[in-house]
Amino acid sequence: MPAPLYPRVLLLIPHLGGGGAERVTALLARGLSSEKYELHLGLITQTATSEVLPSLVRVHALGARRVRAGAFRLLRLIWRLKPDLIVSGIFHLNFLVLLLRPLFPRGTRVLVRQNGTVSTTLDFGGLPCYTRLLYRLLYSRADRIICQTQSMAEDLACELGVAQNRLAVLPNPVDIEEIRTSIGLNPAPQTGPGPQPNLMAVGRLSAEKGFDLLLRAMVSVRREFPEASLLIAGSGPEEAALKAERRKLGLDSAVRFASYVDRPWAFFLAATLFVLPSRNEGLPNALLEAAAAGLPIVALPASAGVVELLCDQPGVWLAPEISAEALAASLLTALHALRPGERFAHPFVEAFRMDRALQAYESLIDRTLERDRKS
Repeated sequence: MPAPLYPRVLLLIPHLGGGGAERVTALLARGLSSEKYELHLGLITQTATSEVLPSLVRVHALGARRVRAGAFRLLRLIWRLKPDLIVSGIFHLNFLVLLLRPLFPRGTRVLVRQNGTVSTTLDFGGLPCYTRLLYRLLYSRADRIICQTQSMAEDLACELGVAQNRLAVLPNPVDIEEIRTSIGLNPAPQTGPGPQPNLMAVGRLSAEKGFDLLLRAMVSVRREFPEASLLIAGSGPEEAALKAERRKLGLDSAVRFASYVDRPWAFFLAATLFVLPSRNEGLPNALLEAAAAGLPIVALPASAGVVELLCDQPGVWLAPEISAEALAASLLTALHALRPGERFAHPFVEAFRMDRALQAYESLIDRTLERDRKS
């Protein structure tokens, strides 16, 4: 491949269309300057993408069966492109990239994005017992580790012994203008649905997302608001178990599963409030997107970053603990307090605007490449 006119940047993600990490990578591909970088997007387990991306972004769909099965294809792509810098977007792919790094062309810089709080991810369970060791061994190979909040960075430094100067706190990019324009509410929504409570939650259907807690909380909500409904947008390994739980709790008529939705804000106008029932989160884009649309928010304290962002904010009800009972109590408090269709400005979301987040990412990329030129 001919030498690029600009630094060659390769963004890596298993696939697009899965969740917050995938959404962040897609927004970076759309928003990073093509006048500064030659941009490439590598999709490890995908054979094609319907995501609308700028024509100057080269997409490489490797079509591996699983991330770890794509090692040879990824290595071949990296040697063909010889990128100046790689940005990996999710932790299990980060492991593969950093494991392979000694085999990369000399001078290839690597940034990895940590998409969850390390301590709670390790404590939550479901991961192999050697995961902590992999974190310690492999993350030392990254040039910088990107965290979404300062508390995530401090947790990572404490858990893994990573030096603070190798950690970068960058905001998730959120296309606030697209969200507000697409639902016809710009600059800030003021009106919404009718009097019957319509709750909405978005996320991967997995244990850490806490949708089982939300289903149990809905039983209490329905006792006081018999017409209340819930829409859950997402897909994942717990889908069958959650649908069985819905049936067991007698919520078949009240709870709808919408599978994965590429643009969840299409449902925001009909929603009374947004629920974040997660047991463990970094800083989910679904929460930020709901805030951009002005939805009232009820959340569990899924991480220090979530608590820092939402504590004492108007239009936000933050439960005191992670349990179905605490979530139900916060939902009922919010529903009794809200006027029909009420919306909030949520000024905290302004820090995540596309232009601000992209500027922060470009600054980190430039500093990393500049350090390479000086070394």
